[in-house]
Amino acid sequence: MNESHDDPIDALLRRQFEGPVANDGFTERLMQHLPSRRRGTAWPLWGGVLTGAAACWICLDSVPLLHLGWRDWLAGDLSTSAIGMALLMVAISLLSCLWGLLENRGS
Repeated sequence: MNESHDDPIDALLRRQFEGPVANDGFTERLMQHLPSRRRGTAWPLWGGVLTGAAACWICLDSVPLLHLGWRDWLAGDLSTSAIGMALLMVAISLLSCLWGLLENRGS
């Protein structure tokens, strides 16, 4: 099911059923026996970020355009390679922000 079908189904269920189903306290007893929610750990995220950054650095270390872009950028020269590298970094940052927003929208 997707979001476009949720509202009509929810409205149908609300029209058909007047309230919660009587379950003699089963829901409350079940909720008391469930373990508390564990907090997520951040180390897998940061480990993945560092591993990905290291893999990208190793793969791109042999690209001469990257070295030229960094050299020109640090020297303050806006060459084609420096501008291209800056545009690439901006595009990747925007794509990752968009991806994060879309993933967060689903939860």
